[in-house]
Amino acid sequence: MNLAGLAYDGSPIDGGLYTETVDLAHRAPGWLDSAVSAWSGYGLALFAVLMLAGWWRARREGAAAGLMALAVPVIVVLAYCVNDAVKLVVREDRPCRSLRVTTLEACPAPGDWSFPSNHAALAFAAAVALLFVSRRLGAAALVCAVAMAASRVWVGAHYPHDVAAGALVGALAALALAKALRRRPEALARRLTDTRLRPLLVSS
Repeated sequence: MNLAGLAYDGSPIDGGLYTETVDLAHRAPGWLDSAVSAWSGYGLALFAVLMLAGWWRARREGAAAGLMALAVPVIVVLAYCVNDAVKLVVREDRPCRSLRVTTLEACPAPGDWSFPSNHAALAFAAAVALLFVSRRLGAAALVCAVAMAASRVWVGAHYPHDVAAGALVGALAALALAKALRRRPEALARRLTDTRLRPLLVSS
């Protein structure tokens, strides 16, 4: 199957800004490119650490708070599924293929679609969901999410509009899911505390 014939070319939207960013990355000091590349590739692990910290803290505040913290990873996974569904519908080719530029990150294979950015969606979904657990952790995660989105353009994996859309999809999906859970957390929390899941919800 010729995937190239199915791909949407997003370069007319902000291909110029993308190219300028990639050129800037090539002129930047090596240590900076290495740091951004490492963050782009492995930075999502920090969001897992923040989720773990939020859960550990929430358990001491009661079952309802523990339930919300425990739901954060589930919310993030569901937001990812929504974003990936959009990706399969749009089928935008990666900018490194459409514009044929050399990037810091190896250009993904054909069929690994670009819009919206999964990294941005995951990061912003985690940040928004964490705001319902701890404003401090959520704010820290938001800063990290912005850095993650920017890094994906810097390494050449996405157009700016890819990460903007991924951030929007992830944030809105997480917001809707977290608000839905927060409407009646007490009743569900009480039920779960009577099961083997109690240690996951409360610290004592």
